[in-house]
Amino acid sequence: ALLISEAKKLLGTPYTWGGTTPAGFDCSGFIHYTFNKSGKKVVRTSAAGYYDRSYYVNNPVPGDLVFFEGTYKAGISHMGIYLGDNQFIHADSDGIRITALDNSYYKQHFESFKRFY
Repeated sequence: ALLISEAKKLLGTPYTWGGTTPAGFDCSGFIHYTFNKSGKKVVRTSAAGYYDRSYYVNNPVPGDLVFFEGTYKAGISHMGIYLGDNQFIHADSDGIRITALDNSYYKQHFESFKRFY
């Protein structure tokens, strides 16, 4: 719950390549910031790096990770935080925003739900 509230405080923050602060985030910088801010220490890595540090879940709960592949490069390339109700919060080129998992773009790039070890 703390993770979700920290994430939602950042809605509207602009996208910045490599960004890790409320001045601007990229997708993995947003994950790094929100998890650390809410008390779970995670290292700064790429979406693919976080993918390797998490395990698959079939029944995601709010706060789990959502991974996407092939968005701007091959392989795991984007991620967000699952909010429940088929929605996730993430940093994409439009900044920090909430998107439905059945969004036509993200639906076709969806890879899995995962959870940090």
